[in-house]
Amino acid sequence: MIEWWNTLSVMSKILWAITLSASLIFVIQSVMTFLGAGGDADFDTGDFGGDLPDADLPDGSGTGLLTFRNLVNFLLGFGWSAILLKDSIKSPALLMIVSIAIGVVLVALVMMLFKWLAGMQQAGNINVFAVAPGCEGKVYLAIPGERAGSGKVQISINNSVREYEAVTDGPGLPTGSSIRVVEALGTDTLLVEPIETIII
Repeated sequence: MIEWWNTLSVMSKILWAITLSASLIFVIQSVMTFLGAGGDADFDTGDFGGDLPDADLPDGSGTGLLTFRNLVNFLLGFGWSAILLKDSIKSPALLMIVSIAIGVVLVALVMMLFKWLAGMQQAGNINVFAVAPGCEGKVYLAIPGERAGSGKVQISINNSVREYEAVTDGPGLPTGSSIRVVEALGTDTLLVEPIETIII
């Protein structure tokens, strides 16, 4: 193994390091997700430049474009395609273009898959307009204040944790904040408020 590694060029070593690191993180994310760790399993960062950390699944989505999960998926597709195709595509520039394209396609496919899974999870006979108001939960993806944008929350309905888009009328709510649902604005969007912590 050491001899093989020493025969690689600097660029090949970097490519292998990125690819193997992305693969390891992907495996960890997948195992944690299917073990039911859900949001806590993803080392998601929400928006780059936004509030950290964020979470994932079962929408786990990566339905937001700029998430850590999607970065890992991109590096996974880019790295493995570059490694597997480098002997077939002699032009470094063309190899990079093809590898980037494969990485982008992989991200798009994974986003669509998780969005579909999230829809399946939230489907069923639940009338969110009737049962969601009053439910409590946690902010999973930071929510901008004054309805300037949406974030995500996880709330418990019928002993099942479900994930919804959420907005708030007050100040922004960071990831991990305790919230209460005020009303359902749509089948997948809730208006929430913070739960005030009483200190005795």
